[in-house]
Amino acid sequence: MTDSFPTAPPAPEVAVDGDGPADRPGVVRRPRPPGLLRVGGLVLAAIFAFPGLYLVWRNLTEDADPLGLVFSPRVMEPMGRTLRLAVSVSISACLLGTALAWFSTRTDLPLARLWRVVLPLPLVFPTFIGAAALIRSFNPGGLANDVLATVGVDRTPELQGFFGAWFVLTLFTFPYVYLPVAAGFRQLPGSLEESARLLGDSPFAAFRRVCLPQVATAIGAGTLLVFLYTISDFGAVQLLRYDTLTRAIATNQLANPPVALALSLILLVVAGAVVMVERLFSRRRSDIGRIHDNKPVIYRLGRWRWPAFFGMAVAAALSIGGPMLALVDWSADGLRRSLRGGRPLTIDAEEVIDATGNTVLVGVLAAVLAVAAVLPIAYLVGRYRSRAGTVAYAVVISTFALPGLLIALSIRFWTLRSGLVFDLVGNTLALLIFAYIVRFGSLAMGVSLVAVQSVPTRLHDAAATLGAGSLKRLLTVDLPIMAPGLLAGVGLVLLSVMKELPISLLVSPLGFSTLTTRIFSSFEDAFVAEAGLMAVILIGLSFVLSWFLVIRRAEHL
Repeated sequence: MTDSFPTAPPAPEVAVDGDGPADRPGVVRRPRPPGLLRVGGLVLAAIFAFPGLYLVWRNLTEDADPLGLVFSPRVMEPMGRTLRLAVSVSISACLLGTALAWFSTRTDLPLARLWRVVLPLPLVFPTFIGAAALIRSFNPGGLANDVLATVGVDRTPELQGFFGAWFVLTLFTFPYVYLPVAAGFRQLPGSLEESARLLGDSPFAAFRRVCLPQVATAIGAGTLLVFLYTISDFGAVQLLRYDTLTRAIATNQLANPPVALALSLILLVVAGAVVMVERLFSRRRSDIGRIHDNKPVIYRLGRWRWPAFFGMAVAAALSIGGPMLALVDWSADGLRRSLRGGRPLTIDAEEVIDATGNTVLVGVLAAVLAVAAVLPIAYLVGRYRSRAGTVAYAVVISTFALPGLLIALSIRFWTLRSGLVFDLVGNTLALLIFAYIVRFGSLAMGVSLVAVQSVPTRLHDAAATLGAGSLKRLLTVDLPIMAPGLLAGVGLVLLSVMKELPISLLVSPLGFSTLTTRIFSSFEDAFVAEAGLMAVILIGLSFVLSWFLVIRRAEHL
């Protein structure tokens, strides 16, 4: 996922598209989009909307009383636990991410540049891997337990239930707040704070009255993203045995489908509400990045310099260093044991290579096809300002609110109920890739729209004047200019697909394993060495993509 929600398309400046009203004085007329493009955009929008609409339709057509199920204790209790966890994680991630952003960007903290690179790295950890690493590290005999025992801490907290879920999800979601807030602090012009100081404000008062209001929308957007991530998380809460909506859905999907559908409807409504609230935040976001009068004010921490440094180190150790050391330790221990004639690993090199290859294969296919699927809609919005395109764009972006588990559940129920569909695509890679495209098409949408808008209209018009047809203009003018943006979209989707768990578990063909499914099953079966080996590979791949797509980009904002 990126550091903010997919953004809405910019409002038309002065253009009227071919679907709109007739010419008016002072209005530049845009070319009418081809009819086939408009139809294609609406068809694609319907395809993206299908999983969510199918869940709603199934709830309304079930023989059981849908409203009775929705308001039954079997549904309300998991919802209450989910909201309690989401609110708690959001508050703690908001406070932690904002504090770390301020200390790393606006103070004389030692190694501040290093912290700005390190602190986003929890993004490379799928939360279920981080949860498993911390669970076993804090258990008796675990790495963290042994280290703490040397300093006199004999009993470590047990990571399970609400506390474990809150602790783990806070550690691995705070970067969603940290990244946009750190960017906001770096862009905030120092003249505003200097004026406040000249008027007699203390450093804390200047921070409270000047800095926080300027980055408030970034804090709000990041916090809402944490909330959405928490309510849709499945892997971490499953390993930590905390019964949220997602865990209850997975438990009931086969045993009691009507209850699973009712739970899904509640989760869909909550996720949709979160995205709608975020849209209100994004519309009010202040544009502080246009002010470049001087550098930001750097505050001197004085005697708090080293305590702040220690706090940074603890946050990094818990969210990055500890889990990574645990995974490497398990991997090395399993390899040493196997080489010395002890219990052999339950996987061999061929199986690891196969899972890695499968992960890359479906990731690349889904990423390329996701960009290709949203590109026609991006053209309708970015080039033609089409109303049909705006509707299709809104539908694709709204799928951002669909957790992967709901998409997987919808597709699973749909194929099982439809004999023809099951015969054609059931148990195939096509169904898995379709689920990935619906889940992450919203990530590709925003990047593709920017890429389309980066093509100067005059170049396109000049090529048309010289006789180049639509296809030739696309190949010789559009694609070379759009390529960097489209590749960024491919990378973002690829990164997300590689870490996706519920869709990979529920929609993958029989016998087809990815790194996430093998890691999760190994953790569930207590084969930690095998899980550690594959987790190190997955995190390494994720780190490379995150570095180029998120961390370096954020550092240059």
